[in-house]
This record gives sequence, structure tokens and C-alpha cells, in this order.
Amino acid sequence: MFKSYAYNFDDEHFVCQTNGVISDSIVQNWTQQALECYKINCNCDICPITKAKYSFKCQMKHIVDILLKTQGLPDESAIYQKGQDVEDDIVA
Repeated sequence: MFKSYAYNFDDEHFVCQTNGVISDSIVQNWTQQALECYKINCNCDICPITKAKYSFKCQMKHIVDILLKTQGLPDESAIYQKGQDVEDDIVA
């Protein structure tokens, strides 16, 4: 049915309850967050999420890798349009 993507994370951060398995739902479409990660070449040193010092291990670079393999290159204009559509729905 759904394909699970497992990664072996070896980090000292909090390990989520998924044991490194990335949800299928998050790798079906490019999101604004995934696009931003892609645009900085998944460089965690300059990522605003890393700078916020969250207690969890960001998996976005793995998500970007999966998206590139399954969805191809991101379409920036479509991603931002989809985000605007969601914001419009919330306001309405």
C-alpha cells in the first residue's frame, strides 16, 4: 500500500517515536519548508530551523532527497501558489 522510508539517524537529539521512519504523507508534495531547505542545499549551518535550537532532529534533508527522487525538481511558483491558496482558505 504505502512505502515507508527508513533512515538510520545517529544523533544526540531527541529521537521521535517513528524510529527514523518518515511518514508517506510528508514526501508526497513539495512544501515551502522543503523548498527552502533545497534552496540552501540542505545546509543545516545556515538553516533558520537549526538556529532556533529545537530539541528534535530535523529530517528535512532526507525528505528533500526523497522528494527529488520521487517528485523531481520543485516548481517554486506552484509551491508558493499552493501556500497562498491555503492562507486564503484560512482567512475566508
